Amino acid sequence: MNKHFTYFLILALSLAGPLALSFDKKVAFYKKWKYLFPAMIIPCLFYIAWDIYFTAKGVWWFNEDYITGIKIINLPVEEVLFFLIVPYCCLFIYECVRCYFPGLKNKKQADLLLQMLAVILFITGIYFYNRYYTSWTFILNAVFIAGLYVFKKNISTFDSTSFLVAYGIMLLPFLIVNGFLTAIPVVLYNDAENLGVRIYTIPFEDTFYGMLLVLMIVVLYEKLKSRSRL
Repeated sequence: MNKHFTYFLILALSLAGPLALSFDKKVAFYKKWKYLFPAMIIPCLFYIAWDIYFTAKGVWWFNEDYITGIKIINLPVEEVLFFLIVPYCCLFIYECVRCYFPGLKNKKQADLLLQMLAVILFITGIYFYNRYYTSWTFILNAVFIAGLYVFKKNISTFDSTSFLVAYGIMLLPFLIVNGFLTAIPVVLYNDAENLGVRIYTIPFEDTFYGMLLVLMIVVLYEKLKSRSRL
């Protein structure tokens, strides 16, 4: 295989399972596409703009040996597809959790955990303000989580327990995919802009970079589903 299709192949393999299982009768995720795809638009556009900026700043960059060379501004087309395929796979897992564990309800412990996480991330982000990846990722997470509780009445459909359980499950495939991308490496990071802490070859910040993306989509996804019931 031409190694320039490496990134594309990783994405295709990541999507294959969740896409095929989307037609499972119990979960029937394909019936939720009408909520999912609109919910993805704003978060994905935001992340693409963020990625364009960070690539320009040298926070990370891409190995030309493992991409097709087709670019949108300074991003490989595969990187743009990443922000469509990975959220799709993650929301599939989230919907499976909601479907197979309907007893999970918004518990005070889950809310407290998210709130404590927001405080820790905000303080850490401020402390490492001069490291772009760390500060932006941690502070944006903290601000968004805080917003969930400030505007709780408007987003009452968000269930913190279901999200945390689902994201805990998502982390395994997420880290596997990112492990390939950073070990080959398809994506390279400037360690001056992060904590320098790695999970295998994956920057620690990636776990929260992905978390914010999924969290934003879940909130919008649940909001759109609730409106359809009115």
